[in-house]
Amino acid sequence: MGLLIPDSGLLFWMLLSFGIVFFLLAKFGFLPITGMVEERKQYIDHALESAKKANAEYADLKQKSEEILGEANKQQAEILKEAILSREKILSEAKERASLEGQKQLETARKQIQEEKEDAIRDIRRQVALLSVDIAEKVLRKNLDEDHEQQEMIDRLLDEITAPKS
Repeated sequence: MGLLIPDSGLLFWMLLSFGIVFFLLAKFGFLPITGMVEERKQYIDHALESAKKANAEYADLKQKSEEILGEANKQQAEILKEAILSREKILSEAKERASLEGQKQLETARKQIQEEKEDAIRDIRRQVALLSVDIAEKVLRKNLDEDHEQQEMIDRLLDEITAPKS
């Protein structure tokens, strides 16, 4: 026969050996192979479920992190607002203290100027009094050059002292 068409005996033995191998595979090989394929399928399904859960958890965590960031931004804005208010309060208190201190210093300066003015006026009065006494002394010396004028002056002053005051 030819190379392309097998003999019937060869065909018989090929079918017999194929049947035996098929029977052995069906009896002993297909169950473990299908079990392994089923296990692999379950493992892949389990991995897909785990991936879905991980994606869901990731989405949840992402949402929570965005919420936390939003809250942190709110707190940051609040803290900045409080800091600005605190700064304004401190500045206003400092201005007020500086104003009070300036008023105190101004009042102290006014008192000091008033005291110096009064001292100057007293000093001027003292000097005027001394000058007046010096001038009066010179006038009296000129007028009282003679003895009888001195005696009259003494008598008049004694009379004024001893005279009853009314």
